[in-house]
Amino acid sequence: MSKASEIAPPAGPGTHTDGDPLGEVLHLLQLTGTFYCVPELSAPWGIRVPDLNGQLVLIAMTEGNCRVEFENGDELTLSAGQLVLLPRGHAVDLSDAPGNTLTPLFDIPATRHNARFETMVHGGGGALTRMTCGVLNVDHAAADRLVSLLPNAIFLDSFDPAAGAWVQSTLKFLAEEARDPKPGGETILTRLTDILVVQAIRAWLETASDQETGWLAALRDPKVGRALQAFHQSPQVGWSVGGLANAAGMSRSAFAARFKALTGEQVMQYATRWRMQLAGAELRQGRRSIAEIAAQAGYESEAAFSRVFKKTTGRTPGSLRRA
Repeated sequence: MSKASEIAPPAGPGTHTDGDPLGEVLHLLQLTGTFYCVPELSAPWGIRVPDLNGQLVLIAMTEGNCRVEFENGDELTLSAGQLVLLPRGHAVDLSDAPGNTLTPLFDIPATRHNARFETMVHGGGGALTRMTCGVLNVDHAAADRLVSLLPNAIFLDSFDPAAGAWVQSTLKFLAEEARDPKPGGETILTRLTDILVVQAIRAWLETASDQETGWLAALRDPKVGRALQAFHQSPQVGWSVGGLANAAGMSRSAFAARFKALTGEQVMQYATRWRMQLAGAELRQGRRSIAEIAAQAGYESEAAFSRVFKKTTGRTPGSLRRA
């Protein structure tokens, strides 16, 4: 049997339980930019953005207006200082007015400045619209779990006092960089775009604070959240139910019951699935051997790890490595 399910770590200075469990999940987002684009669009214009395979898509308006039409027929109009995040990258149509001809995104010529950054000029020569767009992936089990809970679109208005004055300042900075690029401007644009993605998710989390059950509710729970934070910080440690209950400051039975009521999972079932999600990400990256990943997940042998991985995910570690 693996040490991952048997050893209860000691409580005390070595167990990090202070802080904000939900904030820690945001810290683990580990955004990886696929590409960033700064389009300059002149009326009339229309763009058909295809489904981007579950990647996060951010559209931050810095000048003019943009109609966003979703697959279900819903519409949203963005003005300068507003943005929308599409957590699953569903297809959308963008235009400056209803009825415009829609050109497929990848049919529009663009100027590639480096492997991940491009600019685009498109449209009929009329009123200008500028925006900064980012297509990003997340690279952590915590981030994947969080993104799966987000709605199909998150709207953020920088002029809303709840958004914070710095969001408006960030968008103004984006606008200045897009209009008058300077050395290093691509780096600034991409980093600011990443920050805006996190801010959009934070804004949504504040509106989702009334959930009574589920993973977010568990993270917000004063005691269960402490245990989850300790586990997420060191998932390779040989946590037991008793060890996590100790981190939460609860009895073993009370913690197990509260955890199941909030998350719908048994404590060690959650721990095992989480470890296998982390291991799956490592396997896809291909930087470490299966034996190294097994040890990192807290398993004494590659065989024991492989059995649990297959039972949890339905795939062998080797097949995921080859995918």
